[in-house]
Amino acid sequence: MVNNISMDLYKNIPQDFINFILVTVFALLIGLEQKTLHKRKEEDELFGTDRTFALVGILGFILYILNPKSFIPFLVGFLVLSSLVAVFYFYKLKNEKSAGFTSIIALLITYTIAPVMYTQPHWLLLLIIIGVLILLEIKKDLLKFSKKISHTDFITLAKFLIIAGVILPLLPNKPIFSFIDISPYKFWLAIVAVSSISYISYLLQKYVFKEAGILVTGILGGLYSSTATTIVLAKKSKTNNSKCKIVAGILMASAMMYLRLLLLAFIFNKNIAFALLPYFIPLIIISVLLGLFFNFKDKSKITHKFATNKNPLEFNTALVFGLLFIVFAKITEVVMQYYGNNGIHILSLIVGVTDIDPFILNLFQTKTALISIPLIVSSTVIATTSNAFIKMIYALILGSKKIRLNIIVGFTAIIVVSIILLLSLNL
Repeated sequence: MVNNISMDLYKNIPQDFINFILVTVFALLIGLEQKTLHKRKEEDELFGTDRTFALVGILGFILYILNPKSFIPFLVGFLVLSSLVAVFYFYKLKNEKSAGFTSIIALLITYTIAPVMYTQPHWLLLLIIIGVLILLEIKKDLLKFSKKISHTDFITLAKFLIIAGVILPLLPNKPIFSFIDISPYKFWLAIVAVSSISYISYLLQKYVFKEAGILVTGILGGLYSSTATTIVLAKKSKTNNSKCKIVAGILMASAMMYLRLLLLAFIFNKNIAFALLPYFIPLIIISVLLGLFFNFKDKSKITHKFATNKNPLEFNTALVFGLLFIVFAKITEVVMQYYGNNGIHILSLIVGVTDIDPFILNLFQTKTALISIPLIVSSTVIATTSNAFIKMIYALILGSKKIRLNIIVGFTAIIVVSIILLLSLNL
């Protein structure tokens, strides 16, 4: 009964009343944030804070509902408000010789809350309010962050936007050469997918975990390249006394290899991804558990700056990856035609000693009518098993003698589990 009465009361409340309350609250929030941000300044030094922002929001609401079709009163009010703001800004600039423009932009955004509320979904308005509050609050953090960014990082970001947002949509999704069944779009999509994961890892390593522990280094480095990370950490074992932390980082890098390939599978073919889950999930779990075991076994704290991680968007890197992708596409086609499933398995075993990403991404994009999903899954597991073996060899050759036993134990466990999973596939 009480619920019914509450619902009836709510239904009888005019929508304009609810919108007015929301506009006032949102405008007041932005004003309060401004007051907190500039609490050391006198009020006469500011264009306005909490009350001013709330009143500007109310003004925008009133002028909008007067004529919501033509927007004329609202636009006139916007011009008048902008003129007043301009006069205040130039006066402040003349007296203080410098003046920020952020508060003025926030005030003008506050004025537009009402039409956004009436014409756009409410989630969009909330997103705008949250965005304004966050951007106003993180001024100092943005300033500190901007000092850390080099000009080359902006160029790198521009490259990423070009390859992902400009070049990719323009490429045709049909093969242009008769001798290879790969479209330019799929070819470039493979480069974008791998570069995206590597780029995220690169940014995290450079700006978030500059002096990371070995375990974190293994995780982030594994997202970029588990083989490269293994080589770097194995060499580092010769310069420190830890025989467990280094092994933990290397095993974590291998765990990230499985995770990276699983993410790529979901990007290119969800059916393959779901088929890989029963095989990759156990491998991820065993690798992580082994990594944690060795990490907690050694109580020493070692930090490491992963300085060898190159920019993942370098042209030479993309070019090599693209060439390998095309080469493996043709080789896979020929091997499948003349040697069948066994040929693909042998090729997977051989590819494991090189960069497996171009080969596996080619499998993920191959039509399942030509290569079945079980064959793709088994070939992927074989390639990762072979790659685990070659990483163990790298670590044994390049690493210190004191980590050899732990390396053999860790990678042997991963390889044994991989072989058991392969046998369950009934190859």
